[in-house]
Amino acid sequence: MKFMQLKKACLHGLVISATAVSALAPAWANTLTLNSPDNKIEVKLEHAQTLKYSVNVAGKSVILPSMIDLKLAGYKNLSEQVRITDSQSDTVNQWLTPEVKVKSAKIHDHYNQLTVTFSNGYKVQFRAFDNGVAYRFITDLDNKVTVLDEIAQFNFAKQADVYLPEEEGFYSHNERSYIYQKVADVAATTLASTPAFVESNQIKVLVTETDLHDYAGMWLKGTGSNGLVATFPAYPLEKQALKPWVDRNEPITKRADYLARTQGKRNYPWRVLAIAQNDGELITNQLTYQLAAENKVQDISWIKPGKVAWDWFNANNLYGVDFKAGVNTQTYKYYIDFAAEYGIEYVILDEGWYPLGDLMGTVPEMDVPAIIAHANEKGVGIILWTSWLTLRDQFDQAMDRFAELGAVGIKPDFFQRDDQQMVNFYWKIADEAAKRKLLVDYHGSYKPAGLRRTYPNVISREGVKGLEWNKWSEDSTPEHNTILPFIRMVAGPMDYTPGAMSNAQGPAAYKGVDADHKDFTVRFERPMSQTTRVHQMAMLTVFESPLQMMADTPTNYRREHECAAFMAKVPTVWDQTKVLHGKIGDYISLARQHGDTWFVGTLNDEYARELALDLSFLDKGQKYQIEIFQDGINAARWAEDYKKIVKTVTANDKLVMKLAPSGGYTARISKL
Repeated sequence: MKFMQLKKACLHGLVISATAVSALAPAWANTLTLNSPDNKIEVKLEHAQTLKYSVNVAGKSVILPSMIDLKLAGYKNLSEQVRITDSQSDTVNQWLTPEVKVKSAKIHDHYNQLTVTFSNGYKVQFRAFDNGVAYRFITDLDNKVTVLDEIAQFNFAKQADVYLPEEEGFYSHNERSYIYQKVADVAATTLASTPAFVESNQIKVLVTETDLHDYAGMWLKGTGSNGLVATFPAYPLEKQALKPWVDRNEPITKRADYLARTQGKRNYPWRVLAIAQNDGELITNQLTYQLAAENKVQDISWIKPGKVAWDWFNANNLYGVDFKAGVNTQTYKYYIDFAAEYGIEYVILDEGWYPLGDLMGTVPEMDVPAIIAHANEKGVGIILWTSWLTLRDQFDQAMDRFAELGAVGIKPDFFQRDDQQMVNFYWKIADEAAKRKLLVDYHGSYKPAGLRRTYPNVISREGVKGLEWNKWSEDSTPEHNTILPFIRMVAGPMDYTPGAMSNAQGPAAYKGVDADHKDFTVRFERPMSQTTRVHQMAMLTVFESPLQMMADTPTNYRREHECAAFMAKVPTVWDQTKVLHGKIGDYISLARQHGDTWFVGTLNDEYARELALDLSFLDKGQKYQIEIFQDGINAARWAEDYKKIVKTVTANDKLVMKLAPSGGYTARISKL
């Protein structure tokens, strides 16, 4: 009988020791094994004095035994003479239809699940997918509980390397560069946000979380050995407003000795290990969506992805007009006219439209009702920026005002925290915005962690070192741009804000060109990119954001009409994504389908190279027209140099694309 049960479980990807649930069983018998549907990933759980898990991939050891535990006040931890009382296995094989098609119109949600029950009222649930592993705690306890701490270890096999977004503290915009180093060199004092990318035993592992609700966000620190361990911001007790930015900055000056006070009957956030045998496989990984809580918004018909004409990056600089450009009504009507002319769905009113500190007011130069009325006439939606702190202090009135003005969305900014209190405020904004049919784009935010599935009106967020960093630094390098898709973008959409038309070769590209040739300059009011023109254009296809900002000034786009017209037609959601080439920190090339049309985007680092464009993903026997924007022959020295090519192709064609330093190419492929 036991043999038959074991055989049946194995067929579903699960092996359970026959005596694992027996209170009288020896310690070695408390071993459970879970396999992915394709049997390439194996998770082993061992419970003796502590609960540990390990992960093997394709016969390679990747995660060595690593401890997990949840410490609740007044309850035994899993290491305190707690025993396994039950275990259950399940297999799920279904297709999900995402409300917003970030990567694809369908998601194959196929996994084996193991739920282990302990004598202290805890459950630990593991899921093994073909492309990753995740686990979470579940408690079934009366009344509220106080979470003192959570232990989550990630001990890697052999020597592991990591791209780590190091932070100075828990108070952060989470806009970091990724530092490549050995995991063993990450000090116990080092703090990093998530996600983080690790390579261990030639297997790629992305560490992140999802379904984060009523809890603190997960961060990482070193162990002094070949591992990382989770850490969490404790609950805030005291805060202090920072002058002169009292409307937005409120750092924590004192924290509690616990992470969260929450319901005793609940599911805790998923700890996610996205797993790949090559870098490119991470691009199509959608575990952070699959594992998140299901959609709560019944009517989603009003949630419309699209592009945005953005004002702040380009400092409202217009020229060739007969009015003084700035934060005023005439300037925004010009933005609206530009958006309508180019088929851009939205215009944002960023910082400056209201007197800072009072969302119920409007600066004299801005007639917001007139601006929105003009936008309505042109078929353009208006999104309003707000400081998170002012929004918190005037919440009900401000949210009602946004809706009454006729705005279609909001952009709350400067959160800089993900403790339990702030995480819950994100959820409150999402819920109340949905009731008023408002899109939400969080800035100054932590990474996506599942909220976008539960509230699909949360259409994008920042939490990324984006194009704007060129206004004050040399940090947004082409190498940085070729790292982001493999790390930050795996967590969810990122509002990088691409599309600069003033382009230069930055310091990083001097490795690939004449070292004396320096033309990038940090300019706050008239910013430029550290990439070629087509690298910026290709970002609209490579970087995922259903609310994609076009960052440059409308008059620059009109001057560069050919490039702007192409970018304006790039969709922001996709039916299908195919990875053509991908190596973290070097290059990324994607083909994405929207309806009958394919778009290709390719980003290169600072070294010139060639990549093949194999068109075999197209329909056989069908002729297509391909429109390519590629680096010009002089793009290595004059980054705005590009060449446009239009030709007829079929699925049998394979083109050789030359990429300049900091360059790339982009293409639209349409049926003939």
